[in-house]
Amino acid sequence: MVNIDTVYQKVLAIANKEQRGYITPQEFNLFADQAQLDIFEQYIYDINQFGKAKGNNTEYSDMLELLNEKLSIFKDLKNLVYTTDHFKTVANTYKIGSIFYNNKKIQEINDGEFIYLNNSPLLKPTLTNPVYVKRDDKLYVYPQQITSNVTCSFIKKPIKPRWSYVVVNGEALYNANNSQNFKLHVSEENNLINKILQLAGITMGNELYQVASQEEVKDIQQEKV
Repeated sequence: MVNIDTVYQKVLAIANKEQRGYITPQEFNLFADQAQLDIFEQYIYDINQFGKAKGNNTEYSDMLELLNEKLSIFKDLKNLVYTTDHFKTVANTYKIGSIFYNNKKIQEINDGEFIYLNNSPLLKPTLTNPVYVKRDDKLYVYPQQITSNVTCSFIKKPIKPRWSYVVVNGEALYNANNSQNFKLHVSEENNLINKILQLAGITMGNELYQVASQEEVKDIQQEKV
């Protein structure tokens, strides 16, 4: 995770140095949420692109491994709840991965395919060969005798970051207890700072690179220690 107070203080320091004015906590929280979402969605896009790419297998596999490591924070597997005639997807799901029945992966089909399969004595879904149809946020598993033991792998949406504060003598002071850190990989700190400043309409020039370089030097020194 990336500490939200660290990011906010660096954003304020750079904005102050550039004489761009004060970024309020409310503004920062809005920019922080969008910046995190942009980086998160870039993970998804890059994984899809690298998955399609051809060339140096080692090079692409290394990139994919790094991207999947960063995305792993958001991957989860949960049992689904059955309601009336369908299973409900997990709240805050960004993308569904695979559906399992009794730990066996089952195939997704569309409504047209279901009608065709269901009318065929040989291809009709069975307890040993079930299928599912996704309609909005509902999953219909067939045959309909299946009402439990269905699990779903999925990618969660990032929890909204929040810099919370208390007002003391007219100043906003950081309140760690009510704050929410970024859920992104720790290596994304400088990327977050850059995106938040861009969203705030600040032209950075070389200032961000100086900050990033200083942090990189600190990291190298700490590793040597």
